[in-house]
Amino acid sequence: MSSIYQFKIDSRKTDKVRAILGLSPDDGDGERGLLLEREIPDEGPWVDAIGEFLGVLEGKYDSLAEVGVERSDISIWLLYEYAEQCNMEFAPQTLLKLGKEGITLCVSCWQKAS
Repeated sequence: MSSIYQFKIDSRKTDKVRAILGLSPDDGDGERGLLLEREIPDEGPWVDAIGEFLGVLEGKYDSLAEVGVERSDISIWLLYEYAEQCNMEFAPQTLLKLGKEGITLCVSCWQKAS
């Protein structure tokens, strides 16, 4: 199994958003804007995917606002399918940074069908 982290920006100006964030033209289009996804296997080493996504945004909020992207248009999602038990742990500094930047963290988990 694995965790899937998604970084979403609701904006129709995805080309401008990609340019501001330094992303390639191939980086994901979502249904309502930009969608980047990172899958992290449960068996692998811990990866701070939330921190990585926040790093992409660092110092770029003003430029994003100039093209109409507000912090309320940005969200980070954790999608997780579990078999027996679902536990999550978030580092305090990560949650503090999310809150300071006004970025929404969404968590969706569901039990694997047997």
